[in-house]
Amino acid sequence: MIKRTWTRRELLRSSAAAAGTLMISGAAGPLVYAAGSDTIRVGVIGCGGRGTGAAIDCLNSAPGVKIVALADPFADRIQRAKKEVKESQVPDDRCFVGLDSYKQLLALDDINLVILAAPPGFRPAHYVEAIRRGKNVFMEKPVAVCPTGIKMVLEASEQAAQKGLAVVAGTQRRHEAKYVETMKRIHDGAIGEIVSAQCYWNQGGLWVNKRRPGEGDVEWQVRNWLYFTWLSGDHICEQHVHNIDVVNWAFQDVQPETVHGLGGRQYRTAPEYGNIFDHFGVEFTYPGDVKTISMCRQIEGTTPNVSERVVGTKGFTDCAGTIVGEKPWKYDGPNPNPYVQEHTDLIQSIRAGKPLNEGKRIAESTLCAIMGRESAYARMQFKRAWFVGRGTQDLVPPEGLKLSDAMPVPAVAIPGQYQIPGYVAEDGARKKRG
Repeated sequence: MIKRTWTRRELLRSSAAAAGTLMISGAAGPLVYAAGSDTIRVGVIGCGGRGTGAAIDCLNSAPGVKIVALADPFADRIQRAKKEVKESQVPDDRCFVGLDSYKQLLALDDINLVILAAPPGFRPAHYVEAIRRGKNVFMEKPVAVCPTGIKMVLEASEQAAQKGLAVVAGTQRRHEAKYVETMKRIHDGAIGEIVSAQCYWNQGGLWVNKRRPGEGDVEWQVRNWLYFTWLSGDHICEQHVHNIDVVNWAFQDVQPETVHGLGGRQYRTAPEYGNIFDHFGVEFTYPGDVKTISMCRQIEGTTPNVSERVVGTKGFTDCAGTIVGEKPWKYDGPNPNPYVQEHTDLIQSIRAGKPLNEGKRIAESTLCAIMGRESAYARMQFKRAWFVGRGTQDLVPPEGLKLSDAMPVPAVAIPGQYQIPGYVAEDGARKKRG
């Protein structure tokens, strides 16, 4: 099954065209919610394509939404975002530049919602600070790139719940009508007991930024963040977490018990591709010895496939509106743009005083992707309990990191030689069995 993969830019164009009356600039001026005190004042941290897209989607999701501050490591990205979002009312003194610019934005008392869309390696620190400052949060996935970051996100999500703050993640399938209705039927037994599942994100290449003359290590890596594990988590985390999350959803967010991965770097070997792999294949085993296959690839000239499939004792489903088997069904209702709908649901929950909190859920799905990566890097089979209990990997950027700092590109993991951080000698027998 091959699905059409929309780029963020295509979705921006389509959503802007469909909701053109909601654009916030020009003669019409900014939108104002009927109750002035109910205006959602948004700060955007990370003004690249993803942050800009999320800002436009947020503006198109509900009346009474305003972008009031921007932050990014790079001034040129802020200027580009202001042009694309047409946010002329954000003055220069509310545009913050630098790796620590998120702190300046989050210190603004008038912001009640923040979009976190910087490279994922920075997400845990940004999220912790946002919750500490009492902000509602929309954060793009993945939400961390290492076990240390996952722990930070889980703790901050608990604090968000205690403070009554809303948290929504950029897993738009969880807000897409055809997925939501399909999952209701899976959970009601329409396909019987789940016996297997498959999920895929196979595609060609993405953008890449070659190093420019005079560009320092950290600056280049942050501009080229897709290709460094400490910034993106590798593409199994950065992209494929969507599909892994859908499978977890089908299992009612019960987590896999065991992971066994493989992968490699054969096609993208030039220096501009950093230290990530270009393909992964992972077997996740869920309770009851239910085995699932997870596959992702970024190689030009290969067959594209972005999809999920869940098989039960009474049928199977694509999770996206179709069930085949004893109880066949096809979704034929409306299916609003899920990139906009996730913001609509977030804002409705804030205004209703019933805040959504997706922090734990997306942290657990991100952890699954991290486990798949580490298992593939090491070619080692292990249990989730072992990884969570022993893992010491900490890729969270250090406090005070500067764009001018030196940072050699980490080595590419060599399966069979790479050791998972936290691995100790007494686990040798386990590794041999894996």
